[in-house]
Amino acid sequence: MSGKRPPWLVQKAPRPEDLSRMKSILARHRLNTVCREARCPNQGECFARGTATFMILGNVCTRNCSFCSVYPGRPIPPDPEEPLRVARAAEELQLRHVVVTSVTRDDLEDGGAGYFAQTIRKIRSALPSATIEVLIPDFQGQESALQMVLEAGPDILGHNLETVPRLYPLVRPRADYLQSLHVLRQACEKGRGVLTKSALLLGLGETVAEVEGVMQDLRGVGCSILALGQYLQPTPLQTPVREFIPPSIFSMLGRMAEEKGFVHVISAPLVRSSYHSEEIWERAGRREQVEPTRLVPEAEKKG
Repeated sequence: MSGKRPPWLVQKAPRPEDLSRMKSILARHRLNTVCREARCPNQGECFARGTATFMILGNVCTRNCSFCSVYPGRPIPPDPEEPLRVARAAEELQLRHVVVTSVTRDDLEDGGAGYFAQTIRKIRSALPSATIEVLIPDFQGQESALQMVLEAGPDILGHNLETVPRLYPLVRPRADYLQSLHVLRQACEKGRGVLTKSALLLGLGETVAEVEGVMQDLRGVGCSILALGQYLQPTPLQTPVREFIPPSIFSMLGRMAEEKGFVHVISAPLVRSSYHSEEIWERAGRREQVEPTRLVPEAEKKG
């Protein structure tokens, strides 16, 4: 789809002086953020508010999803000091809710799970009262890797499905929809007190019925929190936007998700999985998690 973005996607630029502190802290601690690497449309707003989603394990991804602008290639070995640097930056920013994600590291035996666990523990030591959210890759389905992260005790564990099953060959050619659902199921079953979260980017060619099917699948494996946002092509190298979804449709989908029993739903064009995460925790984290009905995912029914 060509042409300029509709008015509901136009944002006011933040004042440069509001961004300087965040940029200085990230540079001093030599840290990456998914905000920058994935060209998040909310980067300016979040940086100005003093928040960011730390991206560990470098800035080179071993996969090449067509919606994502994170550089694909052969990563360098992880930095053993990175977990401590994340904790120190979070402490300097005085964060009450810390969000950590990573590139996908299929080159590592545990997919980088050990670094997630170390980072969680370092943050707990530096900021005992802070809540911690991790957005993890699929670890190629290794349950032992997922268990390593869960044992470190995050408050929220996210794993994004990103799109509907039919579009996986286009959008996530090296990922597997059912494997990602299994990651979330295992997190729900084995993570004591952990809320689970997933997100979809819309406007890639999916139908409302397909989105509803993904919601059903997520509730079927026990996922508690859902984020829905508009896909925006980060550079000309990524897959084009097929449709700009109006806010009214996001509102309708949000109501649909709430009716299916998600503990919390955030659905709007500029939403991303870690957008306003502290507020989501404040609303969802203090509510008792709804026990899901164990359903067979729609994709499994279709064989």
